[in-house]
Amino acid sequence: MELKIITSKIYEIRGQKVMLDFDLAELYGIPTKVLKQSINRNIKRFPEDFMFIINDLEFQNLRSQIVTSSWGGIRRNPVALTEHGVSMLASILRSEVAIKMNIAIIRAFVAMRKAIVELKDVSGQLEFLKNRIANHDAQLNEIYTAIENLLDEKVNQKNWQDRERIGFNG
Repeated sequence: MELKIITSKIYEIRGQKVMLDFDLAELYGIPTKVLKQSINRNIKRFPEDFMFIINDLEFQNLRSQIVTSSWGGIRRNPVALTEHGVSMLASILRSEVAIKMNIAIIRAFVAMRKAIVELKDVSGQLEFLKNRIANHDAQLNEIYTAIENLLDEKVNQKNWQDRERIGFNG
């Protein structure tokens, strides 16, 4: 499965990167009901930092973010699984497809984390360059001011030398 497809199914909810039960079920090739049953049968493996049910407001926000909804008539709000929750799914879903998909999903989470770190690095470098440019601008302004002062002095000296001398010309 293409990494881009998987990363497009990773959302940020409550400050965490998560995947929703129906997206995972689709990727694993099983009905959402079967995925939820598997989770419920092994609920001790899924503490709050691994899985949570999104509330109505979060669900509405998700629907507005994803304009083309294929969610159909969902009766209950989806379950959101964090990266750790997705990893835990590997221990309860043991089909060949589930194992391969789990590896691909974990790689997608890792790729997203790497991209975020790289983005922070680029952001830091841009900030450094911005500060450096500001320092150079200040230095250039000092140089321009010094040149203007020298030119003013030169003009004043030239005016002094061009004047007619007063007094004894001998």
